[in-house]
Amino acid sequence: MAEMKNFADRIRSGEVLTGTLVSLPSPEICELLSNIGYDWLFIDAEHGAFNPQQAQSMLQAASPTPCVIRVPVGETVWLKKALDIGAAGIIVPQVHNSAQAKEIIQHCKYAPTGDRGIGIGRAHKYGLEFERYLEKANEETAVILQAESCEAVDNINDIANLKGVDAILIGPYDLSASLGMPGEINHPGVQSAIDEIVSACQKANVSMGFFGVNANAVLPYKEKGFTLLTVGVDTTFLIKSASETLSEMSE
Repeated sequence: MAEMKNFADRIRSGEVLTGTLVSLPSPEICELLSNIGYDWLFIDAEHGAFNPQQAQSMLQAASPTPCVIRVPVGETVWLKKALDIGAAGIIVPQVHNSAQAKEIIQHCKYAPTGDRGIGIGRAHKYGLEFERYLEKANEETAVILQAESCEAVDNINDIANLKGVDAILIGPYDLSASLGMPGEINHPGVQSAIDEIVSACQKANVSMGFFGVNANAVLPYKEKGFTLLTVGVDTTFLIKSASETLSEMSE
């Protein structure tokens, strides 16, 4: 039987992958969303109140659905921890230039490609698959960088052309704020910046990702060729459903 493609390969091949963002440190939420059938889960350790043990519990609950952890910052301690607990990949926010991107990639790859530290962890079943993991990890770990600033737009060609970048994920809200139009995602200036990112990624043959609060916000980008899609947030799902139910009871 042919081995199933890993998540990083699925990203690189341009497969449309629909996920949702998890901001609450609850394994049960990951378990529930995994059973619904999302292709992947976006674990938000940048804005969510996660420690490594909580994040690991969520990865365990979601299995076998791939989980990608957005680290708070692209520093080695965060990247190493997220990968050692078994994330299928990492999302790094606020990547502004190619020098910063190179350093992040280096921290995510074992030698001789990079300088990722080696230790026992969940990623290789606590040592049971240690040798196989070390052999395959550099190729099977997804590195996703966020373009969400005017500086990133200025440097997007250099960033997208770096070896080791699997996808560029647009952070539309931070990008709009960086351009002086906070929250105005559809403003022509924001859309122009997004178009620059799209052009660079297409030329570099790098997959593109997008986050939106609902399907209506994301579907236009799917039509533009974005394949790594994040739609909705656990908290907004809860708020929307609870509010609608309360409203129905008041009729």
